[in-house]
Amino acid sequence: MDLINKQSHKADLNYLRQSMSMPLLEREHEEKLTKAWHDTRNQQALHTLIRSYIRLVISIALRYRHYGLPLADIIQEGNLGLLHAAERFDPKREVRFSAYAKWWIRAHIQDFVLRNWSIVRTGSTTSQKVLFFNLNRLRNKLTKISTDLMNPEEQRYISDTLNVSVQDVRNMESRLLYPDLSLSASISEGGENKWEDLLRDERPSPEEASVKQHDNHVCQKWIAKAMDCLNPIERLIIMKRWLSDSPMTLEVLGIELKLTKERVRQIEARSIRKLRHFLMNNVHGVREILD
Repeated sequence: MDLINKQSHKADLNYLRQSMSMPLLEREHEEKLTKAWHDTRNQQALHTLIRSYIRLVISIALRYRHYGLPLADIIQEGNLGLLHAAERFDPKREVRFSAYAKWWIRAHIQDFVLRNWSIVRTGSTTSQKVLFFNLNRLRNKLTKISTDLMNPEEQRYISDTLNVSVQDVRNMESRLLYPDLSLSASISEGGENKWEDLLRDERPSPEEASVKQHDNHVCQKWIAKAMDCLNPIERLIIMKRWLSDSPMTLEVLGIELKLTKERVRQIEARSIRKLRHFLMNNVHGVREILD
């Protein structure tokens, strides 16, 4: 593995040296190449144009090397931006291709960094994107440099400078100061315990689930036996009021049974007393539950 890493590093260095050694294009030569590609899709012109400005990609990519991503990947993404610029560039605009390409190179690299810096989506709005790439730079300009969160005055300074809300500044500062932490990482250096070991499983254990299932089954048997001591109207009221997924109100049930609301309430209360009496006298251990 070390040999592979060394070979890869050596290849990256060779690529950087070769790209930085490419001669700069004069304005006239650049215009000739861009017109040849734009008008006739001349592949050789495109190749020369791209090779000449990979050094521009490298220059921009180096500004984003502190985000914890491989420099080679950042450069590769910048190269895609360079190709995108060549595809969209119109020589009739009378601007240097290099000036136009900078925007696309930077846009591709920034999107790549935002997609890969964290597993949590970052920079989904314009203000968040501006903060992500400028907060630390402005924060370091403040007289008091600290690893702690900025005070309200410093947050307002950042907010006014970047024309974003103070709340956005607070949120982004927290994201940048406290990056993602893998649950598989050790709690302490060299320790065996991991953060995921501290997570509590809120689901019931197999033993608890089994006991609950048994208790529910027993309760259903108790209730079924107790319901036999009720007359049909009492049984219906208990079913509609207590054993239904959508319990009826006293008023609605009274209309259905052609009884007054108060009469339904009286029958319900009498039925509950009868159920309670039956259970307390016929089911062992239920007294403690009902009391």
